[in-house]
Amino acid sequence: MDIGLLSVSMNVYSTKRIAEEAERAGHYIEQIDHTKCSVKLGSQKPKIYFKEEDITHDFDAIVPRIGTKVTRHGIAIVKQFEMNGVFSTARSLSIARARNKVRTLQIMDRKGIPVPQTLFSINPDNIKEQIEILGGTPVIIKIQEGTQGMGVILAETKKSAKSIIDTFYKMDTSILLQEYIEECNGEDIRIIVVGHKIVASMKRTSELGEFRSNVHRGGITESVKLSAKEQFIALNAAKYLGLGVAGVDLIRSKRGPLLIEVNASPGLQGIEAATGINVAGEIIKFVEKNARRKRK
Repeated sequence: MDIGLLSVSMNVYSTKRIAEEAERAGHYIEQIDHTKCSVKLGSQKPKIYFKEEDITHDFDAIVPRIGTKVTRHGIAIVKQFEMNGVFSTARSLSIARARNKVRTLQIMDRKGIPVPQTLFSINPDNIKEQIEILGGTPVIIKIQEGTQGMGVILAETKKSAKSIIDTFYKMDTSILLQEYIEECNGEDIRIIVVGHKIVASMKRTSELGEFRSNVHRGGITESVKLSAKEQFIALNAAKYLGLGVAGVDLIRSKRGPLLIEVNASPGLQGIEAATGINVAGEIIKFVEKNARRKRK
């Protein structure tokens, strides 16, 4: 097959690994920087250009790896491939939903997936009341479209929480507040779902003095065995968002596992190293199965 790998660079572990596994399986794969793609509408059939090259009919499937800074444009490019009948491992609508933390949590809560107590508001006049609604400090403050642990702040006092929240409101930055789950002790679980199965899972533990456990923040990783409830949450979270490939993040609380985030472009370096599982290979198998079915 001919596969388009939508990524701004090949100098990223996950992008390189997916390309390696595609080539190993005998496919042609090309990295396409979606920020350099254009869509032409209004004359006969829409066309997709990479720089000056017409790539409208070049690929049987695409694997989107859309960065947060170019989400809107990346989603538009993915959508046009979809409208042209090209299989994508992540639908444009699914990427948009997963990228917005509030939208993700709204969908999960409506479907009965347990999430931490969460509050979002744009009212700068009742910050104190917002904190009280969550049960007081400490609280977690998150930028709605942050990634890799960036834009996630622990406010331990009401004074610091009010100052941080007020600053974000003045910057017109969309945020959400969440209860702080003390018993998770700086640990969370990352689960990779491909298709309708869990292919790998790991526990991430934050380094000393850091509450965020992301690998990019220096978190320590190890393979972990999931409970039946955790498996149920991960599989259904990916299903409800419509993601063919998803990184589902959970924490373990006294109330049981809680979903905190779903990532449409999960990193592969930490989880492949921690588990020894060929996650990139599983993604290519998923493409093979579904793109061939679509072409047929």
